Amino acid sequence: MVLVAVFGAALLIAVLLSGLAARTVLSTSFLFLVGGALVSDGFLGLIHITPESEIVAVTADLALFAVLFTDGMHVSFPKLRANWKNPARALGLGMPLAFVGMALVTHYLVGLDWTTSFLVGAVLAPTDPVFASAIVSRKEVPAKLRQLLNVESGINDGLALPVVLVLIAAAGPSSGHAEASFGKIGMELALGLAFGVLLPLLVNGLVRFRLLGAEPKLQPLLPLATGIILYAVCHLTHANPYLAAFSAGAVIVAVSPEAKAAFEPLGEALAELAKFAALLVFGALLTPQLFGDLSVGGYIAVFLAIVLIRPASLLLSLIGTRFDRREKLVAAWFGPKGFASVVYGLLVLQAGIPQSEQAFTLIAVCIAFSIIAHSSTDVPIARLFDVDDLAGIPDKEDDGTVARQRWVR
Repeated sequence: MVLVAVFGAALLIAVLLSGLAARTVLSTSFLFLVGGALVSDGFLGLIHITPESEIVAVTADLALFAVLFTDGMHVSFPKLRANWKNPARALGLGMPLAFVGMALVTHYLVGLDWTTSFLVGAVLAPTDPVFASAIVSRKEVPAKLRQLLNVESGINDGLALPVVLVLIAAAGPSSGHAEASFGKIGMELALGLAFGVLLPLLVNGLVRFRLLGAEPKLQPLLPLATGIILYAVCHLTHANPYLAAFSAGAVIVAVSPEAKAAFEPLGEALAELAKFAALLVFGALLTPQLFGDLSVGGYIAVFLAIVLIRPASLLLSLIGTRFDRREKLVAAWFGPKGFASVVYGLLVLQAGIPQSEQAFTLIAVCIAFSIIAHSSTDVPIARLFDVDDLAGIPDKEDDGTVARQRWVR
């Protein structure tokens, strides 16, 4: 109950300060992270949570599933077909470059073996728009920039997952995921994709029966019921829930836009709650001991991961695109590590592979500093963009016309 009370208090404070946070460098995500750290064993000692605690894995798992489910509903296949080149560059070139760059830094600065170093690179490769919400949601930010970051972060979680699982299996004899064969990993991913596609199609088919159908006030619960069933089925069958969640969200918006519209307010609120709970629990892991366990080389690696590896990788991938210099720099900076990295880092720790504790410490510290750096800079940087619509010319989100932009100094 102490944890519930702490979460309620943190939620109340976050809601009361959310208006201020939307206008300043203050971040509600940062509040939950700091709140979790303050009530942990490292400070006030009100709650007692370790990386092995079941609540850590459960909250991170639920949060990532909820985020990917709602993210999938933001996928517009017509827009994606029309504007696929820039996200493809970020995913096909930028992400592998960041993956390899982080592996090199981890091996030479932290001293982890090559397999574990590449595992750390794979865990930290995905990005999360949650901690740069002002950049991906504000209308003054160019639409093509928002789309790039949204599509990249929505897809790279699923791309990194099989790499993470394969590297855990290759990292050495241990329990859990490290014992999984490559064939089993492939089966889990295939089942996740299959369930994510078929279950929404089945529900959509049931809705079309003449005698069936939801009354208006209950329509938002239809996608919610689909998501709950999908989550349970994936865990009962060992199918991958994250790939299932994202694909299900994308299928729902494709076959039933009205269901997506009805569910969106409820879905976004539930996803926010799950994210805040996961941040509070993750913050409780950020004790002084954890930060003290990381070597000097580890802190240098964290610094390079945030300010050099991600920015350089994306800048290289965007060479030759129509982004101007300012847009490239903003896109390169906003590669925050988020819930996918938290969950994948916990998989590494719970697998019990050699050097798993060192790897998790590096991953956790990197995520913490990334959340602080990116969630506190999204509002000021978003305000640097000022879009003036020319009279009589639609916004570019409507028909692709590029509105005139200027940089506010």
